[in-house]
Amino acid sequence: MSKPKACKICSTIHEEEKCPKCDSKESSESFKGRIIVLNPEKSEIASKLNLKDKGNFAIKNR
Repeated sequence: MSKPKACKICSTIHEEEKCPKCDSKESSESFKGRIIVLNPEKSEIASKLNLKDKGNFAIKNR
């Protein structure tokens, strides 16, 4: 099992070589915090972080 990485563009947490949402290869293994968004339309945290999709996201990338 590979170590999870966070995309530097869209903050999606993934384990693949490139981001499944934005196809970027820019990712970092160093991130802080994790948020799982199930309903982005009703989530206050998702609106404050400008997240419009469901998924697993890093709160802070390095």
